[in-house]
Amino acid sequence: MHLTDYKFPYDRKKMIEKTKNAPEWVHFGAGNIFRAFPCALAERLLAAGKIDTGIIAVEGFDPEIIERAYLPYDNISLLVTLCGDGSVKKCAIGSVAEALTLDDADRIEQIFRSPSLKLVSFTITEKGYSVKGGRGLLPHVASDVADDPTDAKTTIGVLVRGLYARYGCGGGLPISLLSMDNCSGNGEKLRAAVLAYAEGWCASGKLDADFIRYLNDEEKVAFPCSMIDKITPRPDVNVAKMLEDEGFCDTEIIVTSKKTYTAPFVNAEAPQYLVAEDKFPAGRVPLDEVGVIFTDRETVDKTEKMKVCTCLNPLHTALAVYGCLLGCTLISEEMKDAELIKLVNRLGYVEGLPVVVDPGIISPKAFIDEVVGERLPNPFMPDAPQRIATDTSQKLPIRLGETVKAYIGRGLDMSSLVAVPLVAAGWCRYLMAVDDEGGAFTPSPDPRLEECMARLANVKLGCEIGVHDAVFPILSDASIFGVDLYSTPIGARAEEYFARMIAGKGAVRTTLRELLA
Repeated sequence: MHLTDYKFPYDRKKMIEKTKNAPEWVHFGAGNIFRAFPCALAERLLAAGKIDTGIIAVEGFDPEIIERAYLPYDNISLLVTLCGDGSVKKCAIGSVAEALTLDDADRIEQIFRSPSLKLVSFTITEKGYSVKGGRGLLPHVASDVADDPTDAKTTIGVLVRGLYARYGCGGGLPISLLSMDNCSGNGEKLRAAVLAYAEGWCASGKLDADFIRYLNDEEKVAFPCSMIDKITPRPDVNVAKMLEDEGFCDTEIIVTSKKTYTAPFVNAEAPQYLVAEDKFPAGRVPLDEVGVIFTDRETVDKTEKMKVCTCLNPLHTALAVYGCLLGCTLISEEMKDAELIKLVNRLGYVEGLPVVVDPGIISPKAFIDEVVGERLPNPFMPDAPQRIATDTSQKLPIRLGETVKAYIGRGLDMSSLVAVPLVAAGWCRYLMAVDDEGGAFTPSPDPRLEECMARLANVKLGCEIGVHDAVFPILSDASIFGVDLYSTPIGARAEEYFARMIAGKGAVRTTLRELLA
């Protein structure tokens, strides 16, 4: 069976036509999490007759996703939900009515002029909102801002062009821009990126100066924050084989020239959470009818901090770092490892929960219970530590730094912390690109990788030299860990743990075993 053979419980042809003529929802970032979560929510609403338009997807980073995984299949995909009890649920997703790339900027501008448009959502990763570096605008941003908006080549640039078109319609049509990316204060990050482009273009006279007033008017343009949680690994060869055995034909796993892994299907876990700030001046897509929680910003922030700073993301990072060092290729296999189980339990329950932020709508302990007891050990989830280790330097300020800041802010004793310094030390050990058996491995992509690895270039397994000069520039870097770890007992302790882990082959395992006994 092919994807295009599926019959949907709604008139998909009619839905596509109406969406193109009167769009309500545009989404930037057409990767796996988009198809597994927002698209699936829209599919449920379409099937229930709650909405009659779908989503227009726009991919900015990797147009091959659209060319190879969307268009050949009429924008239909198969969601494969891998449950912890071994059951598998499959659902065809037909809610994408149109799939575009940034080359379709004229069409995107036309969509933004539509009075019907209510929601623009995003899964472009935290890097997608980065516009400034140490010396001002990043080169690709500066290049866009130097050109005319109609020549924009970046996602945010094309977005701002669309918003400017909307500003020019009827006194400025309202819109909500909802980041669904897994990062702290995602709505504010999106807002800052939009304003950076708009202010640059307005300052050079390329756009009307009053456009800034429109963007800053929350009755017109809203940037709600959200907390999203659903583990969506790369498409897996075992899932593809299972589908083939069942007679499903569209199972090619695609690796693009930018090393994006995609496929006509997407595999994901069952648990999912989306908590969003209720700010929708153009009206709301009824996502609350399919499990999305709409609430105030304070509650969203608390929920996001609960997950990202304590209950899930730090545990993921710990497993990613040590999984690479110990030769693991699956998160679920790591959750059979006695030392790694002790590490995540201590990091979450013992060292995290004392400073956790309780949002009031989800129990932090129950959330960790689900993560440790069901989600991470799920043997049917093909998630890899190598995937999660991507961009660790960008994740540590929140996943580790916020916990350290909370201990400092509350005046709590840090002398008993073990797991937190172990994660810091483990990442330094990971930067050596040598596993616990002395074999070389390729670290996952990270914008600070080359710089940080260079700091440790002269550190070898079994070396007797002191390591302070090598690790101090890393562990003291507040842009990596959120704080200078040496301003707390954690810096010296992480340095000590690192020194123990380079004693020789097997030293990582020995250090974990001794410290977590």
